Order: sequence, then C-alpha cells, then structure tokens
Amino acid sequence: MRKAARAVGRALHLPITGPARGIRKATHAHGAGESGLGKLIELHAVNGAGDVMITVALASTVFFSVPTDEARGRVALYLAITMAPFTLLAPVIGPLLDRIPHGRRAAMAGSMLARALLALTLSGAVATGSIELYPAALGVLVTSKAYGVVRSAVVPRLLPPTFSLVKANSRVTLGGLLATGVAAPIAAGLHQLGPPWPLYGACALFLLGAVLSFRLPHKVDSARGERRALLAADEQHLHLPHGKKPGLRTVGPAVTHGLAANASLRCLSGFLIFFLAFLLREEPLNGQTAAVSLAIVGIAAGVGNALGTAVGAALRNRAPELIIVTVVGLVLLVAITTAVFYGAPLIALLGAVAGLGQALAKLSLDALMQRDVPELVRTSAFARSETLLQMAWVLGGGIGIALPLEGGLGLGVGACIVALGWLTTVRGLLIAAHRGGPDPHVR
Repeated sequence: MRKAARAVGRALHLPITGPARGIRKATHAHGAGESGLGKLIELHAVNGAGDVMITVALASTVFFSVPTDEARGRVALYLAITMAPFTLLAPVIGPLLDRIPHGRRAAMAGSMLARALLALTLSGAVATGSIELYPAALGVLVTSKAYGVVRSAVVPRLLPPTFSLVKANSRVTLGGLLATGVAAPIAAGLHQLGPPWPLYGACALFLLGAVLSFRLPHKVDSARGERRALLAADEQHLHLPHGKKPGLRTVGPAVTHGLAANASLRCLSGFLIFFLAFLLREEPLNGQTAAVSLAIVGIAAGVGNALGTAVGAALRNRAPELIIVTVVGLVLLVAITTAVFYGAPLIALLGAVAGLGQALAKLSLDALMQRDVPELVRTSAFARSETLLQMAWVLGGGIGIALPLEGGLGLGVGACIVALGWLTTVRGLLIAAHRGGPDPHVR
C-alpha cells in the first residue's frame, strides 16, 4: 500500500518537478550555478512575470475597456501622471542605491515586497476605477526601476569564469523574456476571472521574488572597489581634469553616440506600442480582432527581442559600434519600407526587427560601457543611461498618442525618429570603431 502511495505521489509531482529540474539545469549551466548567476536568472524571470501581469491588468483597464477616443485620453493621462514624475525620480534612484551597496539583496527584496503591496492596491483600483490607480502605477514603475539598477550592479559580482558581461546580461535578459512570454497568456486567462486576478498573481510572484532575493550569494552585497559614481570620483584614478565630475560626456564618444542611437530605437519602441495599439483597434490586421492583431505584433516583437538577445551573446567579441550601426540601419530600412508599402505582414516584420534591433543595440551599448567607462563610475553610468532611454520611450509614446491614426503617415514619422538617431551617430560610431576602445577584450 505504501509503495502504491509513493508511486502515485511521484506521478503527481512529476509534472511539476520535471519542468522545475529542467529549468534549474538550464539556468545553472556552464558554471552559472556555482557563481550564483543561475539564481539571479531565476529571480529576474519571476520579476519579468510579475511585471507583465501588472501590465496586462492595467492595459485591460486603461486601454481595452473604453472606446478609442476616450482610451487615447486615458492613456495620455496615465503617461502624464506616472511617467512625468518618474522621469524626475529616476535619476535619484541610482545615487540613493549607491549609498547602500552592502544591502543589495535587501534592496531587491524591498522592491519585490513594495510591488506585491502595490499590486494589491491596484487590484482594488481596477475594480472600482478609483484615482488610486495612478499613484500605485507610479510606485510600480519606480520600484521596478530600482530593481533594475540593483540588478545591473549585481551581475558583475556573479560572473562565471568563462562568461563575459555581455553573455551574462544576455542570459539574464533571455530568462526574463521567456518568463514574460509564459506569464502573458496566463495573465490574460486570469483576467477572464475578473480584472483583479492578474494582480493577485503578480502579488504572489513578487512575494516569491522577495524570498529568492535573499537566496542570492552574500558576495552581491560586497562594495569592494566601488564608489558613489556621478556624485564624487577619485580624480587620480579617473584621470579627469581637476574639479571635473564624471558623467556620460566624460566616457568617450563611442558611449555617447551609442546611447543616442539606442535612444532613437527606444523612442521608436514607445511610438510603435502606442500608435499601433490605437491604430490596430480601428484597423485590425486582415480582418482579425483588435486583441488578436495586437497579440500578433506583440509576439513578433517579443520573438525579435529574444532572438536579438541570443545573437548578442554570440556576437560579444565583435565591435559593438559596428553592431549598433548595422542594426539601427536595418530597423530604418524596414521602417521606411513599411511606411511606403503599408500592410499587415510588414507591420509584423517591423515589430520583429525593431525588437531584434533594440536588444542587440542595448547589449552593444552595455559592452561599450563595460569597455570604456571606468569601474568606479560604471554602476551609476548604467543608471543614468537607463533613465535617458526611459525618457526617450516616454517621448515616443507621447508622439504615438498625438498622431492621427493613419498608417502610412504614422510609420513615416517612426522612420524619421530612427533616421534622426542613425544619421547623427553613424559617423561618430564608425570613427570610434576604427580607433578601437581602451580595452579590446570586452568582458
């Protein structure tokens, strides 16, 4: 009898333990388990799944629940109330977190717990339509940003011996993307039970993330060799003129040009998300429903982003400047083609290529910063660059909301956004690639 009970127990546990062991084997491969990077990959996957559940819940409330004209006003209000304060708060997050380098695990757990509580607040707000939705959404953005900044500081502490920084970032990012792809349809299914249910799921995931944060190795709390970058610097080590503080303009032209090119792609991303969201509500792809049309473009963008992340790890030893120039040029070509020959297949292709280009360009920018930015200021430089990229995304989203819903015109504006970033940076990036950086072995 006991043997039969144990056999039944194993059979019931296998559907859960089997995939769990497979995931653990993948995340801990090639030394990632020994270094602790595997645990960070799993934590980032939980973070991505929780964030996408909140996104699905808010999109269903702010976007799908009302007519198009009213939805445009509500989304614009959402951007104004949440993103405007966020752009002011975001630059403060990095320096504040720099002051607690010995508490990175606690900071990540705090971000998770805060979002768990905010998800519960949002669950009540989406059910009643109260004004609490907007400050709670702002809180989610700020705490999510704080997690991202701390995660950027943690990755170098957990590098396996055979990993470059770009490869490690690619592995972590890919884990998050895969989790997002799995969680999105689950969130949509939970929404069928009621608007608050995806937020309940997010709350549970963030509570799990708080536990996983403390399972990271103790060495992530080490601050050895770091300073409060962009606030004060050791001029002797940075070789800066007396009295000059380190900033993004002091790290060399390759980083600043790479950041500008990335900003154009991030601006295009925000533009496409909001412009196509409203356009496809009015003009779905090939007779599909608006939800299906948006899902097709979203899946294409997600696949492109995942592919770009995987390709970025394979191209980690190539000149980052050349990769940025190439992918931004490719996105520009596809954007122009889509604007001229507007059609459903080209819209999906543009989403995929934009996702691929954004992933490759961001990984290349990370490589440039790892190569050219002194270690003493690298963490805060990453935080500052992320803030600028977020502001570019908001700008693109605002343009997408304001434009008339005409496909060719809108995508022509999107092409102009990319062209501005590409044409103003291509020469500087090519010159920087020709000269090379101070350290050709990018870690």
